[in-house]
Amino acid sequence: MISYAPFWKLMKKKKMSQYRLIREQKLSASLLNRLRNNQPVSTESIRQICLLFSCNVSDIMECVL
Repeated sequence: MISYAPFWKLMKKKKMSQYRLIREQKLSASLLNRLRNNQPVSTESIRQICLLFSCNVSDIMECVL
């Protein structure tokens, strides 16, 4: 299973709210909902988040066995 728990930790660390991601950074609410529920997310969405936070994929997601 893919977990996006690191993404939520990163948001907290960077003091970024979901509201700001939607309004200022133009990420969709449905993307945040998929991340919250550990549902499939496109690699393009992951790339956009990495660029936004200047981070690596491992800072956003992890594989949980």
